[in-house]
This record gives sequence, structure tokens and C-alpha cells, in this order.
Amino acid sequence: MSLADKVLAVNNDLPIRTNQPVHSGKVRSVYWLTEEDSKRLIKEKNYNVASEAPLAIMVISDRISAFDCIWHGEGGMNGVPGKGAALNAISNHWFKLFKEKGLAESHILDIPHPFVWIVQKAKPVMIEAICRQYITGSMWRSYSKGEREFCGIQLPDNLEKDQKLPELLMTPSTKGVLKGIPGVPEADDVNITRKNIIDNFEAFNFRSIEDVDLYEKLLQEGFDVISDALAKLDQVFVDTKFEFGYVEDANGNEKLIYMDEVGTPDSSRIWDGPSYREGKVVENSKEGFRQLLLNHFPDPDILLNKDRMEERQALAKDNPLPESVLMEVSKTYIDIAEKITGSRLHLSDNPKAEIINILKNDYQLID
Repeated sequence: MSLADKVLAVNNDLPIRTNQPVHSGKVRSVYWLTEEDSKRLIKEKNYNVASEAPLAIMVISDRISAFDCIWHGEGGMNGVPGKGAALNAISNHWFKLFKEKGLAESHILDIPHPFVWIVQKAKPVMIEAICRQYITGSMWRSYSKGEREFCGIQLPDNLEKDQKLPELLMTPSTKGVLKGIPGVPEADDVNITRKNIIDNFEAFNFRSIEDVDLYEKLLQEGFDVISDALAKLDQVFVDTKFEFGYVEDANGNEKLIYMDEVGTPDSSRIWDGPSYREGKVVENSKEGFRQLLLNHFPDPDILLNKDRMEERQALAKDNPLPESVLMEVSKTYIDIAEKITGSRLHLSDNPKAEIINILKNDYQLID
């Protein structure tokens, strides 16, 4: 079996029973279960959700996206071996830790396979909640050009690249295009201030103004839990993105939960501690792949300039990356996952066949 066969690149063609189109994102695909199957599983598996709650099967892939494009390799390698299993294992680890420490629950109800989550439908808060402990990346690029205000927060002068910030910064942006909010441009992923959120909390899908405080508390606590755990492994938690939503439990109580993924190399920057102390940044996250792409192509502006999206998509489509590049990324993901979870990652020879077998025999979701 070739390396390319072990990669799960296409994850939206599984024969899972559903009445709705499969929603396929950059990395995950979501299959909404039928009403009958949702009710049956809630009862059979005793999930702590409202009896009418819609459930979905979320299947991760090994695809790799960067700069809003999906990248592929030579020899038909349409993803990174081990990446999907690594992302899920890391998220599962942090979500479990959050629950143990009494922070909040997540949208995950069950984990039938390393590539698969059974999730409940959440009403998302329309905010990409980004936390930054160090100044790097896009924030550094803006700062070095003279910007000092970020999301309504004033930064001091004389900060240096990759320096630890005086305090943890919350720099939220919009999730999707939100219309009719004063002072907030109608575009995806634009920076917003705390005042924007407080003044228009309902437009961002918060139930109450108190929940804005709760989201900030969960953001700070979630960041600290991951940061402390990584520090014990001599890894630096640099910045990350959280997402939140509302669900109802079996007793009809509505609660704010963590959703999407947390603390992964896709949603966070993680630096190697010993290297950082020596003044060198070694990335244990997707940021390393982004840097590699910027160095790989002669005109990096194509990757950074939003006005050159067509050229960028053509670049990704027409340029298979060397297998060695994807294997280097694979090693980064697998190593950090095994470090965080403390256990070996199970890498399947045929993940698709395994998933079909489990969902058919243990969950009766495939005819």
C-alpha cells in the first residue's frame, strides 16, 4: 500500500444516512443525521442532550490548508499522513481537560474512531476568539508598520518580534459576514473590539451581556490550562483561536460550550521552548508549513495579498509539493500530538474502511 493510500483526503463521500447535503469544510466534513437516527442514538447511548437535538457525524481528513487554499503533494498525496488523527487526538485531550477542570463542555458527544466525532448541533457565537501571548505573525507585521491599536487595545512602543506580551491579549474577529452592526464592516474575519461585542451582543448570538464575560473567562481559563500543560512539556503556547456555541442538555438547560477544535497545530502557534530560549523560533504548528510555502515560491506576495486570490488558487492547484515537505509536516503533527497526549498515535492503513465498518456495526448509521 502506497503512502498516498493511507491519506484520507476525501471525507465527504461516506455512505452515512442523511437527508441533507454533506457540508465539507477545508479539513472536516459534517453529515447531519436523520431525525430518527439522532433520537435513537441519544436514547441508546444516553447522551446528555435534549431528546430532539440534531446530531452530526464529523469526519476529519488529512487535507492541509494554508492561505485559504488546499495544498497537495507529488505522487497523488492529497494530504499529510497522520494529520487528521493528530488534530483530533490533541483536541480530544484538551476538551477532556477543560471538562475535568470544570471550565465548560464541548460539542463532542462520542468518539467512535480517531477520525470521527459525534457532535450535537450548537448555535455558534459569531466570533473567532483569538488569544495572543506573544507578538508575532500578522500582529507583528502590523505593529512593525507603526500600528499600536489592536481590537481597541493599545500596545506599548518598543516591543520586539516574538516577544512575550505584557498580558494575554484577546483580539476577536467576526466569524462570517455580519450585517447591520455599527462600526463593524460587513466582511468575514474583521477585527472587532470588546465594545463592539458589548454594544451588540445579540447580533453576535450571545444570549445575555453576562455571557460576554463568561466567554472571556472561558477564553482566558482555556488558554491558561493549555499553556500550563504545554509549559510542563517545555513548549510555548503562543496564540490560538477558540470558538463557542450554545447547546441544551437533557434537562433543557442552555449552556455555553467550546466547539470546533482547540489547542491544535492548525488553530494555534506552538513553539519549542529550548529553541525559543536560544533566540530561535521552531514551530510545532502549521505556521512552519506557512513559512515553508512563503520561502518555496518566488513571489510570496501571491500568498499574502487578498487581491491575488485567483493566482493563489492556481498556485496551489498547479504546484504539487515535494513528498519530503509533506512528510516533514507529518512529523511535526505526529510528534506534537504524541507529546501532548502522552501516547502513540494510531495510524490506520485504511481509515475510510475502518470508519464505515464502525459506523455500520456499532452505530447502525450505514445501510
